[in-house]
Amino acid sequence: MELISQIKELSELYFDQIVEIRRHLHTYPELSFHESGTSSYIVSLLKEWGIPYKSGYAKHGIVAWIDGNGPGKVIALRADMDALPVKETNDIPYISKNEGVMHACGHDVHMACLLGAIKILSELRDEFPGRIKFVFQPAEERIPGGARLMLEEKALAPDEPEIMIAQHVFPDLEAGTCGFREGIYMASSDEIYITVNGKGGHAAVPDKLIDPVVVASQLIVALQNIPSRFAPPPVPTVLSFGRIIADGAVNIVPDKVNIEGTFRTMNEEWRDKAHRLIKQICDNTVKSYGATCDLEIRKGYPVLYNDPAVTSWARNKAEHYLGKPNVKDLEIRMTAEDFAYFALKYPSVMFRIGTSEPGKAGLFPLHTSTFSIDENALKTGTGLLAWLAFEFLSNNSGNIR
Repeated sequence: MELISQIKELSELYFDQIVEIRRHLHTYPELSFHESGTSSYIVSLLKEWGIPYKSGYAKHGIVAWIDGNGPGKVIALRADMDALPVKETNDIPYISKNEGVMHACGHDVHMACLLGAIKILSELRDEFPGRIKFVFQPAEERIPGGARLMLEEKALAPDEPEIMIAQHVFPDLEAGTCGFREGIYMASSDEIYITVNGKGGHAAVPDKLIDPVVVASQLIVALQNIPSRFAPPPVPTVLSFGRIIADGAVNIVPDKVNIEGTFRTMNEEWRDKAHRLIKQICDNTVKSYGATCDLEIRKGYPVLYNDPAVTSWARNKAEHYLGKPNVKDLEIRMTAEDFAYFALKYPSVMFRIGTSEPGKAGLFPLHTSTFSIDENALKTGTGLLAWLAFEFLSNNSGNIR
């Protein structure tokens, strides 16, 4: 039997078990840097399956590996582990039991697919040379990001991978499909924290106050000139504020207003310049009203760059595995991913797997309380990861570039 057929057959064989694993992970989600139960569950499976591993990276991260039939290349496959502070509203038997926490970004799917790939590749280890590393990474959703910390802890040393692959759920595509994009794919992500300091008091005497609510309002409007008037037109840029706290009352002007937001772009040089502009506009705007401000910019994840050679190779293999019509082109996204840190160090690709039921693409978006998947996507994710790892290690021509 051809190996591609064997991998598809094993994906079917283990499907029910992978669904069970995914549902368990979905039922017990954990926030960034708190994935202790998730880590223990994965370790219990690795022990049961006889897979060697090391744990404790970035608190709860795990690196497992499978060696083939002799020396060869090294590839790493990565899944993230953490969930989001979202209260799930789905009517399902495996709804989250951790109040206010939900796998609303599909990391339960990523882990289940990686575990499924381990099951398949463990059975096929006599068919390929080299080593496959399986990276279960915590804290993707929170700066500084588990990927950066795992790299700082040298989690993939000493036999570091020649390439690295990650997949991510994508509800805009139907289950059974996947998508790729070469080059710059996802944005950098920085957190903006501003405190506008004024002079509060009775709302009936505004002439005796320095109203931080008015100043904060003017500041938010002024800062919108950065993406609309200062950003280079070819460079996608987003500056959004999602949290504003003015803790006064109908007749009380507060002493201060807190503003929180995000800055995202796809050019590192412009990113640094924009940080300077944010500070300049903050200082000048509040000064004109007699107020002051405190600004903190927490620099987050870099731009995610999909290595063109690795991406082209992986896309070609995906077309062989799923059929060319089921492999789609992706648009750039202003969302962010700390896999970008791995991609800075190793030639890498992050691709997307479709998760929606036929005819329902895009109806249950990520980061919402109703996000859900067509579990047939687990077959695609499991089998495709295994196929890509097998093909890379079995390629006797050496470098795929």
